[in-house]
Amino acid sequence: MNAMPIDSKISKNKKVSLPLMVAALLFSTAACSESATPVANTQDVDISTSEQTEDSKPSFTTQVIATFNEPWAMTALPKTGNDALELLVTQKSGELFVVDTQTGVKTQVAGVPKVAYGGQGGLGDVTLAPDFRASNAIYISHAEAGSGADSNKYGAKVIKATLSDLDTEKPSLQNISTIWQQNKKIDGQGHYSHRLLFSPDGRYLYISSGDRQEKQPAQDMSLNLGKIIRLHPDGTVPSDNPYANNNDISAQFWSTGHRNVLGMAFDESGRLWSNEMGPRGGDEYNLIVKGNNYGWPVVSNGRNYSGTDIPDHDTRPEFAAPKVSWTPVISPSSMSIYAVGSHNDFPAWESNALISGLSSKALIVVAMDDERAAERYRYDMGARIRSVLSIDGEVYLLGDGNSSKLLKLIPN
Repeated sequence: MNAMPIDSKISKNKKVSLPLMVAALLFSTAACSESATPVANTQDVDISTSEQTEDSKPSFTTQVIATFNEPWAMTALPKTGNDALELLVTQKSGELFVVDTQTGVKTQVAGVPKVAYGGQGGLGDVTLAPDFRASNAIYISHAEAGSGADSNKYGAKVIKATLSDLDTEKPSLQNISTIWQQNKKIDGQGHYSHRLLFSPDGRYLYISSGDRQEKQPAQDMSLNLGKIIRLHPDGTVPSDNPYANNNDISAQFWSTGHRNVLGMAFDESGRLWSNEMGPRGGDEYNLIVKGNNYGWPVVSNGRNYSGTDIPDHDTRPEFAAPKVSWTPVISPSSMSIYAVGSHNDFPAWESNALISGLSSKALIVVAMDDERAAERYRYDMGARIRSVLSIDGEVYLLGDGNSSKLLKLIPN
């Protein structure tokens, strides 16, 4: 099935009131069931509903690869020839595994630093260094406890390490060094964010740094909380960062005013997109632009958990508004942009963002065109989804919580 041109899905000249209709599909390894459910398109882009039919919506079943306890992130190792694809998978409690996607065999990696496990904290994201084939270097984020007077406070940290003895039964992390850390440790263990992403050219490392459920730090230029960070792979600050001339911590910042960014990805045109958890409503899908302020906690399309109002983005045009927002929330937990690759399992998803959902228990497909975006499909997975990975035209999902499954999507 070929994907329709994106500009046929997003109306450029007029707004229509008919909401996007998508099917909620519950998939398991044994069977699937269908029911239709409306999903509101919550911003000023419009979907041509004539193209969003059950005939055009790709369907799939799932294959269970392996099971994990509280997995958080995954990334793919380079393939060699016809060898099976291997993934690196993290568990919040502090374990890193190499997983053979053909056999499901998991091999634990030794030498992972001690993590502050609890709440939303623990072992976080993992990604390969741009020169991994030569260096075997990887980057990992995790929560850590402070020391002394800060021993009951926590913050995110990013490390670089060499993944040694990868082809043996005893792989390990060696040569661990610190790349970055949140500059104020906070009581509580929420909103670390700590997603990691390299630019397509490998020159820059982007790190999402959550507001740690404190709100105000997102607008505080003296704290690197509530920001997206941009660094060189060695942790130094690029000279073209928007605040590089400030000669203080703000030199790290690429964008500000974020709450809890849990997904970042570059599209084929080199634009950076992110998804972000809102409060009570107002989950966001943002186009991240150098120096932009995204408004949290001054504005949000959601409300405080107490029920009190927060001004919407349209009341403060100086803040960058989301390209898509969701109320009710989808609880976006990661993101990967689909490219057909050699497998071409889901050609209709080409160049679309795949977003994993926690409370929504869904896989959400978002279409982008220039600076516009809209939800295109939603798949009910029947369980909280922590992570999604598109690699070479295949798609893998990680569940959330204990006894969660690593799934491969098998196109029908």
